[in-house]
Amino acid sequence: MSTLMIQGGQRLEGRITVEGNKNAALPLMAACLLTDQACVLTNVPRIRDVDVMAALLADLGADVDGVGSSTLGICCRTITKDEPDAALVGRLRGSVLLLGPLLARRRRACLAAPGGDFPTRRTLSTHVQALTAMGARPAEGAGLTLDAQDGLRPVSIYLEEASVTGTETALLAAAAAPGVTQLRHAAREPHGVENLESLGARVARVT
Repeated sequence: MSTLMIQGGQRLEGRITVEGNKNAALPLMAACLLTDQACVLTNVPRIRDVDVMAALLADLGADVDGVGSSTLGICCRTITKDEPDAALVGRLRGSVLLLGPLLARRRRACLAAPGGDFPTRRTLSTHVQALTAMGARPAEGAGLTLDAQDGLRPVSIYLEEASVTGTETALLAAAAAPGVTQLRHAAREPHGVENLESLGARVARVT
């Protein structure tokens, strides 16, 4: 489509239902990996990216109910693997958000190249910087493989880029690290903070 013709000056009225934000839904879904308790997410947007993230979680061993609806039930009681399906990862940029929770639950994460605009416009450097500062180490494996056999630890870190997803990766990992983590040069708009607080984490924004 190269042309839009708009006839204005007419009365506009009606009702619409606004679904939730994709950029909030994906980190919320990834955060469910941090607990073995059942989680319920409501007002979830019914879009392809959410379906792909649901398939990724199911591939890892999670029970996911309600796919295709605006309410998802996710229970990650048993996580059976630390390497998300490469084909699904290649379809979703947000799959990078699985790194921190997998390191927390499995102490290892092996991620193929995420889809979307990696690496043309975005890189994984901020994600890796945060995770390695918290104790993860590069390991042998396909794609990006990190190992945290001693667990994740709290740190004070200045992020090399105020990346939204990089900040979200650091937040997810920090929620599993015992103690206080301080993220400086963090993005102001990371989504999913509310879900971390619902899981028991305490998040304070310092200006």
